[in-house]
Amino acid sequence: MLSTCDAAPAWGALQNHYRDSIRGMNLSQAFAADGQRLAQLSQQAPHVFADLSKNLWNTETESLLGLLASQRGVAQLRDAMLAGEAVNSSEGRAVMHWLLRMPRDRGALSENPVVQQWSPAMHAALGDVHTTLDAMLELAEQVRADARITDIVNIGIGGSHLGPEVVVNALEDWVDAGKHFHFVSNVDGHELGHVLRRVKPQNTLFLVASKSFTTAETMLNAHSARQWFLDNGGSADAAAPCSIDRHFVALTTNVAAAAEFGIGRTLGFWDWVGGRFSLWSAIGLSVAIAIGREQFRELLAGAHAMDAHFFGSPAEKNLPLRLGLLDVWYRDFCGLGSRCIAPYSHGLRRLTAYLQQLEMESNGKGVTRDGLSLKQPTAPVIWGEPGTNGQHAFFQMLHQGQDVIPVEFIALRDGGKYLGAHHQSLVVNAIAQAQGLMVGRHGEGHERHCSGNRPSSFLLLQQLDPASLGALIALYEHRVFVSGAVWGINSFDQWGVELGKKLARELHQRHDSGDWQGVDASTRALMRRLMTADQG
Repeated sequence: MLSTCDAAPAWGALQNHYRDSIRGMNLSQAFAADGQRLAQLSQQAPHVFADLSKNLWNTETESLLGLLASQRGVAQLRDAMLAGEAVNSSEGRAVMHWLLRMPRDRGALSENPVVQQWSPAMHAALGDVHTTLDAMLELAEQVRADARITDIVNIGIGGSHLGPEVVVNALEDWVDAGKHFHFVSNVDGHELGHVLRRVKPQNTLFLVASKSFTTAETMLNAHSARQWFLDNGGSADAAAPCSIDRHFVALTTNVAAAAEFGIGRTLGFWDWVGGRFSLWSAIGLSVAIAIGREQFRELLAGAHAMDAHFFGSPAEKNLPLRLGLLDVWYRDFCGLGSRCIAPYSHGLRRLTAYLQQLEMESNGKGVTRDGLSLKQPTAPVIWGEPGTNGQHAFFQMLHQGQDVIPVEFIALRDGGKYLGAHHQSLVVNAIAQAQGLMVGRHGEGHERHCSGNRPSSFLLLQQLDPASLGALIALYEHRVFVSGAVWGINSFDQWGVELGKKLARELHQRHDSGDWQGVDASTRALMRRLMTADQG
């Protein structure tokens, strides 16, 4: 029988538990009363240590949340995803971004019972993944060896932009010093224009990232880049030394459209790769060019280690599961509507933007995959900035504001070449902020009072290297899956995004035709004001 998440017996038990045990909880007192709290509410996962002990929960909370996950069939849906079933129900597609980082021999998942029962089609899919991966990495090495190419411009939007951008930024200490990387997504021509003013056609490689090769924003930017290329000495003749064919690569499944554009070099991927999960595919070509073949494989290996952890670890030590359930707990039982991401790492400065799409596009929905309306809120608002910048901006509200906002600190134990005073100050600040949120400030005057008892999580990586970054991103991917599975929503479609695209196309058509019948007065007036030169 179809039902929403609140129909699960554990849902009511969790509501009672919050009312009776957690609503009045004091975190400092909880630590004083329980010497095992840290050990029970922290764990090491592949490449990531998580301290979850400063959150507003306890072992009973986790037990009840685990019961909720069981009643909502989270493990069964996870295994269905691993088996290659069409868990993206609205589009009739499998969800297999995790396959993109699986070794040929199935690696750490080779003994998983679900994998051992794979169909021949799944084995063939893994073979196709590695054929494409080898081709991508070979092309990346060719570009890296070509001293004439000094600038790589990735043109995409959404997942085909944010994923590669966050990884290249994060791994900048690993990037080939002879190459400069630019990421263009905004249809505002200023973004592309700022990039084109800094590059030369003969030294630039453009990567056009669009699965369908029809994404409106991406293709407008790509056509503008193409025209700039031709206007500044480039040629449409494939035999010319500075040709579109030599200086453009398409990351797409639409080979015919790419050829019509003038691009002969294409790398494809599959319909079971969602945009926000695609950086591991050919969409990651810019990453492979930046860090090289071996380090890209390390990125995949780190993600695969987290995959194996998620698909195989028991619930009580399954970090993506624990974090996904914590997110449901805060959103629906504690009534906390946002989560602040505070990465204490310059390399992770774009991580929050990436996580906004990953979580809010995946789980920002009010209808279950069975078509039932949800009364419960789903995805929280994800926001934040790198520390220590945030301490001198919004942390004031975190400490003394009226809203309780869980904070997620991300820090590195090893700061690499900046291990000295800079890194020590950075990580001490992160730890101090987490402590301050919990203990508060008392007895120094009313205006200085900080109530404390503000929750936080602390994720610690040994260092920001390809394997650790891969594991961190995979951790967030699986965490989003868990919370979506509890809520019963399809985390892999994005019909709200499609609505905006549809309406934009219609407005273009109405502007060209002059037919505004049935369109609201505000929309008509804004179009007239923005699209008409003479406003009187």
